[in-house]
Amino acid sequence: MRPPLLLSASVISSVLLFLPLPLQSQTAASPASTPASLRELAHASSDWQLIAPHLPDPATATPEALETQGDLLRVRRFPEDALDYYNYALARGGDAASLLNKIGITQMELGNAVVAKAYFQHALKLRPRDPQAWNNLGAVEFMQHNFSSAIHDYKRAIKLDKRFAVSHSNLGLVYVEQKDFVSAKKEMVTALRLDPTIFQRSSAAGVSLHMLSAADHANFCFQMAKVYARMGNEPEMLHQLQTAAEAGMNVKYEMALDSDLLKYAKDPRVTQLLLEAKSFRDARAARSTVAAELPPATAPTAGAR
Repeated sequence: MRPPLLLSASVISSVLLFLPLPLQSQTAASPASTPASLRELAHASSDWQLIAPHLPDPATATPEALETQGDLLRVRRFPEDALDYYNYALARGGDAASLLNKIGITQMELGNAVVAKAYFQHALKLRPRDPQAWNNLGAVEFMQHNFSSAIHDYKRAIKLDKRFAVSHSNLGLVYVEQKDFVSAKKEMVTALRLDPTIFQRSSAAGVSLHMLSAADHANFCFQMAKVYARMGNEPEMLHQLQTAAEAGMNVKYEMALDSDLLKYAKDPRVTQLLLEAKSFRDARAARSTVAAELPPATAPTAGAR
């Protein structure tokens, strides 16, 4: 399972000049950054062989069944196929605002922030009072470093749902980036009060982006460590530091640049977590090397069991 998608991120810029219309076919909306060969490889997996025979017929299934199938495919890490089924549900008259939001999230998971933004904006035209869509639009703005717009969008989401913990935490992270630590602490405390587990889990099936982007997961965790340090929550601070180190950040170097974390630089707990993180990275690299040396999987024949 990939790491939680929680963070502020530099996103690879898209050069698309014309965004695909939300009701276009998946062929038109498929991300250029995902070669067909990757999808073909995914379809050669044992997981896909179990799923494929049970997929509902797009021509006869209900919109609800098609949307549910899209959700399941997204959870099972078949995002392009999930996009197919969300679009099938749209074509069959499904809840357009909900489906456009889910298509946007899936595009975000594929790294297509510009395309995702268009879907969130379209969803908000259909349902202007949807806090989830406002939150998700804010996540795109944040990842593109449009911080003022992100703050606006998160505040709209919170105004529509004051108990929306994800938007409070996302807004807090924007304030961290702007070095407004007083406001950041206020939002993080509110998020933790509303949902004490908000920074300890992730969900592939969610409809509210919690700073999606695997690319800057380490940076997000380090920023969270700074917030927890200022809040005096050492256990969570140490957990976030270890997660950042496991994701590849040079935590020891970054700690030396932050006045709140510098005092922990020689803490035995930090020394231990950095050693554990190095062991984790080394084991992960070894697994990747072994996997790269294995022969490619062969798709089973039609009569295979």
